[in-house]
Amino acid sequence: MKIGILIAGHSPENLRPEHGEYDVFFQNLLAGQGFTFQTWFAVDGELPDDVHAADGWLISGSRHGAYEDLPFIPPLEDFIRAVYAAAVPLVGICFGHQIIAQALGGKVEKSDKGWMVGRQVYNFEGEAVALNAWHQDQVVELPKDAKVIAYNDTCPYAALGYGHKAFTVQAHPEFSNGFLGKLAESRGRGVVPDPLIDIAIENTEKPTDSAILARRIGAFFKQKEPQS
Repeated sequence: MKIGILIAGHSPENLRPEHGEYDVFFQNLLAGQGFTFQTWFAVDGELPDDVHAADGWLISGSRHGAYEDLPFIPPLEDFIRAVYAAAVPLVGICFGHQIIAQALGGKVEKSDKGWMVGRQVYNFEGEAVALNAWHQDQVVELPKDAKVIAYNDTCPYAALGYGHKAFTVQAHPEFSNGFLGKLAESRGRGVVPDPLIDIAIENTEKPTDSAILARRIGAFFKQKEPQS
């Protein structure tokens, strides 16, 4: 099964030599599940010609806001709506979670709850799941088809399901603790309040449940469309 990765933002330049671009993160996250991958850099205006160029689509995170007036966003939203209409499985992570919601009629804005960085624990349909996060923006109004799958006290729409068509997550299951710690030091200082950065770095000593999300994303991509 071929997964098309749509990169909505480049990884930090100073960390790229060691960690690579974000498509590598997702290939590592989903390794061993029988997928092949092809990458398009949507942030640079690169999009597939056909929604069937892959068997499933994954939209990455980004330093940009889904609501920003940037040239790559309207074409990406059009592609999202076309993928959704064609019922090709679609997964969104962080910015991907937000832009899918926005493209389908929801609303995204900077949360009045502020930054969420580092290890966060979410309620995934009754299961406590710890994942690394890095965001200030949140989905604040749901599209009509969206169902809340995960939440916590500061992120009420932490994961959304759209039937067999889409599955999106606000956190970053693809971020290892090692990468998160380096990101916090190199990009967080001066942007995110220092106490939050300090806690995020301290929490890199604790495990996350990224493997749970890897299996869940893999299962979503492989599910069969319900018969009408």
